[in-house]
Amino acid sequence: MSDGFTLWFTGLSGAGKSTLAGMVAQELRQRGHRVEVLDGDEVRTNLSKGLGFSKEDRDTNIRRIGYVCRLLARNGVIAISAAISPYREIRDEVRGQHERFFEVFVKCPIDKLAARDVKGLYKKALAGEINGFTGIDDPYEEPLRPELVLETHIETPTESLSRLVGRLEQAGFILPNGARR
Repeated sequence: MSDGFTLWFTGLSGAGKSTLAGMVAQELRQRGHRVEVLDGDEVRTNLSKGLGFSKEDRDTNIRRIGYVCRLLARNGVIAISAAISPYREIRDEVRGQHERFFEVFVKCPIDKLAARDVKGLYKKALAGEINGFTGIDDPYEEPLRPELVLETHIETPTESLSRLVGRLEQAGFILPNGARR
């Protein structure tokens, strides 16, 4: 079996998915793993250019990310997805296509997200100036059984990273630091 797997971050905009994806990628690279991060914003610019934000387009975007993650993982790479991926059915579909899949729900309440939102998108969405904003007037369906829930309004990014790495070790996705296969 290859060492590759898919680490799938899901959560609302601004919850900390990209931050944590970057932090865990750095930690895993330091441990000698091959890692690729597929960030939602970058994917939309490069892989899913031209897609809008309808349910169908969002589903297509997540399927594309899942496909690339699967290709990477089967070739021994740890593929990290950091995209909102709002719909449970599509996340579960993607999960079903992977041999090794670890879902992390990055959870943070709307009021905390709005308070930390430097772009003011939540304020605009709450005021009705932006339509189709996930978590406001477009649904976000929380995962029912993620491998891990990180509550970024309660813990620091370093604390979240520590819990994530510990859970990856515990579940056998990675070896404890310093251990060899």
